[in-house]
Amino acid sequence: MTDTATTDTSMTDTSSMVVAAIDCGTNSTRLLVSRGGRDALAREMTITRMGHGVDRTGRLDAEAIERVLACLRNYRTIMDEHGVSRIRITATSAARDAKNSASFFDAAEDIIGARPELLSGEEEGRLSFQGATADLDPDDGPFLVFDIGGGSTEFAFGAETCEQAVSTDMGCVRFTEKYIESDPPRPEELSACVTVAGLFLDDVDRAIPGARNARTFVGLAGTVSATAAIEIGLAEYDRDAIHHFRLTHAAVEDVFRTMATESAEDRAFNPGLEANRVEVIVAGTAILAKAMRHFAIDEILVSEADILDGLVHSLIR
Repeated sequence: MTDTATTDTSMTDTSSMVVAAIDCGTNSTRLLVSRGGRDALAREMTITRMGHGVDRTGRLDAEAIERVLACLRNYRTIMDEHGVSRIRITATSAARDAKNSASFFDAAEDIIGARPELLSGEEEGRLSFQGATADLDPDDGPFLVFDIGGGSTEFAFGAETCEQAVSTDMGCVRFTEKYIESDPPRPEELSACVTVAGLFLDDVDRAIPGARNARTFVGLAGTVSATAAIEIGLAEYDRDAIHHFRLTHAAVEDVFRTMATESAEDRAFNPGLEANRVEVIVAGTAILAKAMRHFAIDEILVSEADILDGLVHSLIR
C-alpha cells in the first residue's frame, strides 16, 4: 500500500508529486488524483447515497456504509495504480449528522490508509471556494460560490480568498426525503421545498451580508452540473462542456419546471440526467432555482472544480 503519511513539504518539490483527494458526501463519493495540483490523472464519481435515511434516523445505514466502502476499495486500487503519495479523505453533511460515523471512519481508514476528516460546514465551504476560484480571474470577483450537496448547501464569499462561509441544512437528498413523496411531486411538496429553501437563504443573508454584491456567482456539485448537462442536452458526461458553462436563470427555471412535472420514469429520458440522480433532481433544482431568485442572479458560472481541487491544493502547498 502506498505511504499516505503527511510530511513536511517545505523542502520538497511538489510539481511532480501525485496526490489524491476523496470526498465522502451525502449523495456521492468522489476521487481526484492529481500530479502537482495541475494535471488530473483520474476523476471518479460514484452515487453511493451515504446519507440515505440519516435525517430521519440520525444514523448511517449499514447498506449505505457498505456501498461507500465498496467504492473506496475501488478508489484504493486506482490510487495505487497512479502511485499516490499523499491523501486527504473527508466526510461532510451525512457524517456530521450521524451518531455512528466513527465506525464508518474506522472501516474507511483500514481501506484507504488515512482516516476521514469530518469537515465542519464552514471548512467545506472554504475548501469549495478555494477549488472553484483557483482558475478564475480575480478581477471577476468578488465571488459567491454555492455548493448544492446531498445533505447541505454551502455558500462562500470573497475576492482572492474566502472571506466568509456558511453551511445550510438543505440538500437534494435531505429535501427529497423530507418533502417529496409523490411521483410526480404534488404542488404543495414543491412549495415546501422552495419555501424552506427561502428560509435558509434568509440565514445566508444574515451570515454573509455582502453576498448580493458578488460580481460572479459560481455553482458547484451534482445538481448544478446535471442542470447544465440537461440544458446542453449532453448524451454523455463531458467535463469540458460543463466546466465554466454559463447557466442562465431562465434555463434553470425551465429545467426545474420540466423535472417537477414529469414522473421519474419520464424524467429518466432527459439527456444529461444520470439514472442515479433521477430521484433527487427535483429537490436539487428547487434549491437552485430559489437561490437564483433570492439573489436576483441572471446567470451562474458552472464549475467542475470544487472541494476535491481545494483538498488537492492543500496537499501540495
